[in-house]
Amino acid sequence: MENLHHIVVVGGGAGGLELVTSLSNKLGKKGKARISLVDAGLTHVWKPLLHEVAAGTFDSYENQIEFMAQGAKKHFRFRLGRLEGIDREKRIIHVAPTFNEEGEQVIPPRTFQYDLLVIAVGSVSNDFGIEGVKEHCMMLDSTSQAERFQKRLLQRFLKVHTQGHPPEPGQLDIAICGAGATGVELAAELHHAVSMLNFYGHEHLDRKHLQVDIIEAAPRILPVLSERVSATATKRLEGLGVKVRTGVMIAEATPEALVPKDGDPIKADLLVWAAGVKCPKWLSQIDGLSTNRINQVEVEPTLQAKGQKNIFVIGDAAFLIPEGSERPIPPRAQSAQQMAQHTARSLQRLLMDRDPKPFEYKDHGSLVSLSNYSSVGMLMGNLKGGNFFVEGWLARMMYISLYRMHQAALYGWPRTIMLLIAGRFNKLVRPRLKLH
Repeated sequence: MENLHHIVVVGGGAGGLELVTSLSNKLGKKGKARISLVDAGLTHVWKPLLHEVAAGTFDSYENQIEFMAQGAKKHFRFRLGRLEGIDREKRIIHVAPTFNEEGEQVIPPRTFQYDLLVIAVGSVSNDFGIEGVKEHCMMLDSTSQAERFQKRLLQRFLKVHTQGHPPEPGQLDIAICGAGATGVELAAELHHAVSMLNFYGHEHLDRKHLQVDIIEAAPRILPVLSERVSATATKRLEGLGVKVRTGVMIAEATPEALVPKDGDPIKADLLVWAAGVKCPKWLSQIDGLSTNRINQVEVEPTLQAKGQKNIFVIGDAAFLIPEGSERPIPPRAQSAQQMAQHTARSLQRLLMDRDPKPFEYKDHGSLVSLSNYSSVGMLMGNLKGGNFFVEGWLARMMYISLYRMHQAALYGWPRTIMLLIAGRFNKLVRPRLKLH
C-alpha cells in the first residue's frame, strides 16, 4: 500500500471534498492510489449556505460533514492541520501545528510526502487594507465565523426580548459592506430570522425594527450579474426594508460605523464585511508558483500550476482566463465543482502515463436566494441557447437543488434522498431557527 502513488488534496471545501470523494471511489477503494485530505478544520459545511448559518436559519451542526467519518466511508485519510509550505523538489508539504482554545499545542508540525498535489484552499473576504476592517467587522468565510455572528445576533435579540419594550433607534442596526451574493442573501435572511423569532415568542421584535444597510462600491448590487437580476434583487430587498447604498466606497471601519470616503458614517450595532475575495498569502510565498495580486495561483488550461506537472490548483485559488474569454473563471461553488470533476479525470490519466486534457468551464448560471419571501430566486448566466431569467417557486427549487447535488456528490443519491426525508420530519419537531 505504501508504494502506491500518494495524491494529497489540501482544502475540504466544495471542490476539495468532492474531489477526494470521487478519487477515493475510483482509485482508493480499488487500491490504485492512496488519497489524503488535509484541512485546518474537522468538518465541512457548504460555503454558499454560511449566510443562513449566520442568521440561524440553517443548523451547521445538523448538516456538517465530518472529514474523518467521510474518509472512513470513502477510503481516504484525513489529516488535520493548516498547510504552511511546500517543498517542490522533495514533494513534501509542511503542515503547521494545531493548538486548542487555551493555546496549548495539540498536534505538532508535520510533513507529508506527495506524488500528486491538489491545492483547493478557497478564498476569504478581501479587506483591501482598509483601516479597522479586521478589528471591527465580522466576516462569513468559515463556519466558525458564521456561528460567531449568529451568537452575537441572538444576544441582541434576547436583550430586546427581555427589556420589556420595542428596540430603541439603532439597537438593531446591521451594516453589510459588499453586495455580492453573500451580502444580498444575508440581508434578506436576517429579515426572515426576525420574523421567525417573533413567531417563537419574541413579542417586541418585528421586521420594522430591523435596519439593514447593504453597501456596494459599484453602481449596482450583484455587479457581476445582469442588470435585470440586479434590478429585481434591489426591488425585493427594498421591499423588505433593506436600505441599498450603491456607489459608496468605504474608507474606514470603527467600532460603531462604516465610514465612507464621502458622506456621513453608516452607524450600526453589527458590522459585516463581505466585499471582494483573496486567497491565503502563503500561496504567493511558495517558490515556483506564479500568483496574482489577490494570491491566486496562475494555472495552465489543464489546471496544473504553471511550470508544475505534479501540482494542480482548483476552485477560488486558481486563476485562469479561458481561451476566447476576457474574464477569468469566477470564484463560485459551481466553478470549484467542475474543476474537481475535471481534475479527478486528469489525475487518473496521469497515473496511466497520459497527459491531462484542458479544462472547459461551462457557466450554468447563478442563483441568488432572497430567503423565503415570495420564494424569490434568480437563475442567470450564459446557457446554450441564450440567457434565461427565472423567479419565484421555480428559482427557489433550483437553488435548493444545488445543495442536494452537492450532497449527492458526497453521499450518493440514495442517502441524499434519505437525508431529505429526515429533514422534513425534523421540521415537525424542531424549531426552524437556531434559538441558542
